[in-house]
Order: sequence, then C-alpha cells, then structure tokens
Amino acid sequence: MADALSIELLTLLFFGLLFLFIMLGVPLAFVLGGLSVIFLYFEQGPIAFYLIASKMWDLMETSSLIAIPLYVFMAMLLERSGVAHDLYRMMHLWWGGLRGGLAIGTVGICTIFAAMSGISGAAVVTMGTIALPQMLKRGYDKRLALGAINAGGGWGILIPPSILMVLYALISEVSVGQLFAAGVGPGLLLFLLVSLYIGIRCWFQPHLGPAMPKEERADWGEKLRALSAVLLPVFIIFIVLGAIFGGFATVTEAAAVGVFGALVASAVNRRLSWGVITVSVQRTFRLTTLIAWIVFAAHAYSTAYTAMGAESFITGITEQIPGGKWGALAFMMFVLFLLGMVLDPVGIMLITLPVFLPLVAAHGFDEVWFGILFVVMMEISYMTPPFGFNLFYLRSVAPPGVTMKDIYWSVGPYTAVELTGLFLIVLFPAIALWLPQQIF
Repeated sequence: MADALSIELLTLLFFGLLFLFIMLGVPLAFVLGGLSVIFLYFEQGPIAFYLIASKMWDLMETSSLIAIPLYVFMAMLLERSGVAHDLYRMMHLWWGGLRGGLAIGTVGICTIFAAMSGISGAAVVTMGTIALPQMLKRGYDKRLALGAINAGGGWGILIPPSILMVLYALISEVSVGQLFAAGVGPGLLLFLLVSLYIGIRCWFQPHLGPAMPKEERADWGEKLRALSAVLLPVFIIFIVLGAIFGGFATVTEAAAVGVFGALVASAVNRRLSWGVITVSVQRTFRLTTLIAWIVFAAHAYSTAYTAMGAESFITGITEQIPGGKWGALAFMMFVLFLLGMVLDPVGIMLITLPVFLPLVAAHGFDEVWFGILFVVMMEISYMTPPFGFNLFYLRSVAPPGVTMKDIYWSVGPYTAVELTGLFLIVLFPAIALWLPQQIF
C-alpha cells in the first residue's frame, strides 16, 4: 500500500477516514482499532494482527496503568462524600461579598478538586450541580458562570494527581513524579489568571457578577467556623502528593492512599455506605474500561501510522516551518488545538506523541516541560467546541434555562485566558520546571 500511495496521500486517507467515522458517530475505540488493523494489514500483511496484539499485551503489563482506576475511584467517592458542598459553603461565605466572588470561589473549589481527583469531569459535574444554580439565582451572567466552571473543571488533568500525566509518562518514559511536580506551578498560574479575569471584568461590569447584599454576608465567627471544610481536602491532598514528593510511595501506591483518604472523608461526612461504594465501583469500572479500550486502540493507531513512515513525514514538514524550533513548537501546539476540538485527549495523546516526541528531542526541548504544555492543551480541548467533554458534562447538569449555545459561547474568553497562561509557561519554563528541580 505504501508503494502504491505516497505518505502524503496515506496521511490524508488515514486521518480523513478517522474524522469521517467519528462524525458518523462510530465509537472512538472501534474507529482507531479498525483503521489501524486495515492499514497495517495492507502495509505488512497478516503479521499486522500479531503486531497489534503484542502491542496491547505490552501495554497491559505496564504497572503505571493500575493508578488509573484508583484515581477514578477516588474521584467518584469524593463526588458523593459531601466535601464539595462544605467547600462551596465556605467559599460562599468568604468570597460572596466581592463582585464576581462566587465565580472566583467556584474556580478555587475546582482547583482543590483537581488536586484531589485526577480527572476532569468530577469538578464540572459537582460544581455544575451545586454552584451554577446559586450563581444564577444571585444574578450572575450565565456565560461568565458557565465558563468559570468549564475552565476550572479542566484542571483535574493538570494539577496533580493526573491520569493524563500517568499516560504521558508511560509513552514518553519520563518520571511521573517530576510531571506531577511540574503541574503545580502552571495549575496555580491558570487559577490566578482566570480569577483575575473574573475579578477585573466584574469590577468594571458589576451586573455580570453582583456582590451579595451586606445583610446576607456572614460575620467573622461564621467564616472561621466554615474554614473547617478545608481540612478534609487538605488532608487528602497532603497524603497523596506528600507520599509521592516525599519519596514514600510510587504514583500507584499514592493512588491507593488517596482512595483511603476519600473513604475517610466520606465516613467523616457520614456519607459512606455500601450503596455509595457500589455505585462508585460501577462507575469506575465503566470509565476505566472506556479509557483502557481507547488507550489500546489509539496505541495500535499510532503504531500503524508510524509503520507508514509518519516520523520522517512529520519531521520533513516541521523542517519547512519558518521559525526554527519555536516555529515547530507553535505548529505542534496548533495541531493539538485543532485535534482537541474533535478528539478525545487520550486518543490525541496516543496518536500524536509517537510523532511529536522525536521532534521535541531533536529540538532540545525538555520532555517534562513539553508534557506540561501538552496537558495544558488537552485541558483546553476539554472546554472547546464542538466536542469538548466538559461542555457535555456541564449540559447534563445545567438548569433548564441554560442552552448548549450558552455553554458554547461561554468558553471563548476563558480559552483566551488559558492560552495566555500557555504562552507564559513557554516564555518562562521555570513556572513548570522549578518545583521538580527542587524536589528531584
């Protein structure tokens, strides 16, 4: 097949069919796996079936994958533990008196949730259920409130622990611990930038995020008592990240410790029951199985594209891009941004990384630093139309008055803010690299 068609035509056919079948509604795992088998068969003959099976077997033997169901289970438990309700009440009391304060507080809760869970959907669904109706009731602009939840919810894959970082480390063979440490600075930077955007905009346009009336604000005693809501989340974050950064546990072992912390949080809030555990386990199995099949299929897809000569093709393209290594980096970020609008982040990772990582090494970029840029772009992909996952998570829990059009239009300013954060990380690599250099 490679002899009959050039790599350019093969690339067009390979990705064209991918997008066609996705648009037709075929599940991503079937599209990736099916195309990889067909193209590899015409490329290498019947041995292609053995090649794909052996690749899947190698992937299944990777111990780092055990961390994924554990982090998912932890997130599912936290979603039902009552921690989010207590956190929102605390943020409501402390920030409600400021213009845009409820939105800033919601973003803060998303940041804390990101440091507890490792997946994106947990914070979006929880804050969409708890915070969104309260903000709308207080007269907040729909798009401002929706965008805040959408943006903050995506940080679950950037602020450690992060399932996507585990997968990136698996493919790139860099340290998961270093990636986790590198995600802290960029995560806090994005929280600061989004909070500044909300605060500044609501200061000049008070009707977008009105402050609570003075008679409804809490006194200092009530505020201080509400701070106890932070103790359980800080406990979970401390035992998970402290175990990793302190060298007491691997990422997988720390995930198990995190599950224990989530069980403790549920028990303390009197939400722990067999029903909660059963539902959490069932949802964990469903989500983990979905991730696993996409990982296996996308791994086969990237293997097929590499076998067709993708590496030399992409390298040739980047050599023609003006701007040297920075032009190549901009090209890779642009490709990720476009793919993020239509593909699952795990699929994007396993399709692009085998091609991008050799370019990263060739241009002398730090792979941990590039991993953070990659994850930030994937976080942006969670919130960008038409197929950003957070958009549909939010739609599933939004009040009746919120339309899909509102959700789509809400992401524009927040996407610009997060791209600004990405530019700052490119300009000042120490934002990502300082902490891992200090710890490791």
